Amino acid sequence: MRNAARKDATVSRASDAPGLGFPRDCRLVRRAEYDAVYRDGRRRAGREFTIFVRPNSLGLSRFGWSIKKALGSAVRRNRIRRRLREIVRLHRQEIAPGWDIVIHPRSSAATAEFSALTQELLKLLPREKPAT
Repeated sequence: MRNAARKDATVSRASDAPGLGFPRDCRLVRRAEYDAVYRDGRRRAGREFTIFVRPNSLGLSRFGWSIKKALGSAVRRNRIRRRLREIVRLHRQEIAPGWDIVIHPRSSAATAEFSALTQELLKLLPREKPAT
């Protein structure tokens, strides 16, 4: 019997690691939330991304992304989405709380180095809590 198939074997899951998940309450999910960010937020642009940020009254930052069909096939768009989600998941603790953030990637985000994407996105994101 293989070790993984034994009943007493334990499985390590990413959800078991403290603070490294990406829970639903850290996501923008409704269209009204996106619209509020576009309407009331500020825009910042870089080489690989354009981001829109808006203060929220929560103790955490919420993230969303909009990946246009013009960026390529579904495979390419999903690759971009997975890369963005991983950057946010890994660095969520470093990003200032209290913001709603929508990320618009450019087409080059699909092929750029992951470390370069991470560095640029962290540079664009707010570093401190919004003024109340």
